[in-house]
Amino acid sequence: QVQPVESGGGSVQAGESLRLSCTAPGLTSESCDVKWFRDAGEGRTWVASITRDGRTDYQVFATGRFTVSADKAKDAVYLQMNSLRPEDTAIYFCAKDYGPSCVFASWGQGTQVTVSS
Repeated sequence: QVQPVESGGGSVQAGESLRLSCTAPGLTSESCDVKWFRDAGEGRTWVASITRDGRTDYQVFATGRFTVSADKAKDAVYLQMNSLRPEDTAIYFCAKDYGPSCVFASWGQGTQVTVSS
């Protein structure tokens, strides 16, 4: 079971950028997706996903501002976040799906992103 570790959170001003990282042995080589979620205190919301072959998908609020990518050599998945807004303030989590039909998820501990106006 892959255990993701997130990093890269911090405090920024509105309009600035951050890049979050998610790393773990096997993160990008095993067949199931890697997903980013966020929790602003009202439950976790899906943000973006990337498949093993690099296909990506985004929540509406992330489209055009966030980019998810993978570096297989580093077993890392990144979430590049541009044009950040105060409403993007949340704890961001990385999750690696696993198991039969990828029905289970292994979660990281989360990284805090704070955007001030």
